[in-house]
Amino acid sequence: MIDTKIVKLDLANPDPHLLKEAAHILSGGGLVIIPTETVYGIAANMLNKDALARLYEIKQRPAEKPFSLHINEKERVEESATHIPVAAYKLMNKFWPGPLTLILKSKTGGTIGIRLPDDNIARQVIALAKIPVVCPSANISGKPAPRDFQAAIEDLKGLVDFAIDAGDTRLGIESSIVDLTLEPPQVLREGAIKKEDIEKALNKKIVLFVCTGNSCRSVMAEALLEKLMREKNRLDVEVSSAGIIVISGLGATAGTKEVLRRDGIDVSGFHSQRLTNEMVKKSDLILVMEKIHEEHVLQMAPEVQNRLFLLKEFAKIDDNNLEIEDPIGKPIEVYEKTFHIIKESVERVSNLL
Repeated sequence: MIDTKIVKLDLANPDPHLLKEAAHILSGGGLVIIPTETVYGIAANMLNKDALARLYEIKQRPAEKPFSLHINEKERVEESATHIPVAAYKLMNKFWPGPLTLILKSKTGGTIGIRLPDDNIARQVIALAKIPVVCPSANISGKPAPRDFQAAIEDLKGLVDFAIDAGDTRLGIESSIVDLTLEPPQVLREGAIKKEDIEKALNKKIVLFVCTGNSCRSVMAEALLEKLMREKNRLDVEVSSAGIIVISGLGATAGTKEVLRRDGIDVSGFHSQRLTNEMVKKSDLILVMEKIHEEHVLQMAPEVQNRLFLLKEFAKIDDNNLEIEDPIGKPIEVYEKTFHIIKESVERVSNLL
């Protein structure tokens, strides 16, 4: 038995010194009870064999049953997983941070479970520890996962090095688990997130339009496809747009607003956004206006090549030029020409979705 240090922390405003102490113990190979939004967990350094051996012994867990990795930000998933499918990025975008564990292919072979908890204390401790952290529920295998600190510490006092009391957990039920190494993905455990909500997110088709400034061409394309999807009652399609060079938050150009207004579409409330890695990787179909946009996307995420196309490829126009001209700063007649090319292309895309 060891002398377990117990500290009480306010979830909204935790003592930074105690967070650092917990992280220091964790990185050094100690075991630390931490809260998450689901249940309390026992955090351990994934790279420390002695810490993992202690954790298996305390949990009385079979050695062939691995622990899931807990991370503090989405970007860290790619440090441990490989060949991550678009379905995984859809679920990360929808449910992370949150009570969802994803089973992915591991960079070291086999599979790995990864979760991004929606808990301020958990994420700060993980970030400060600066090591990969596993965090199974803080209970002996076979017993209920602890929803409050007293249930967590009851069997573990004297067995762990440090324990954080942050009161009752917010959800009180374990995370849902989805295996994304299977095709189609399989819900292995229905926990805090319902199976039907997970399947709805997986089945949603995500279409992304990309141009330069996200103020003309991609705005037209997004607005037109959204209109067509509404008319077809296609609630399973999500449409967005972004630019490769853009100051986020700007509106559509006057010419864009005018040609869309003539088609019965109001984009006066539109705000531009810069293209991100996450937008690209979660999209089932990425449609760009020029080769330079295609190159930019592939630099960000080479693995999306098979779902990346020039939008004009879908037009019937007998023309060797597959790029759609940027109308910005040009007369309304140029906007109208650009609009009609985009409209024809988008209508054909809508029939393929």
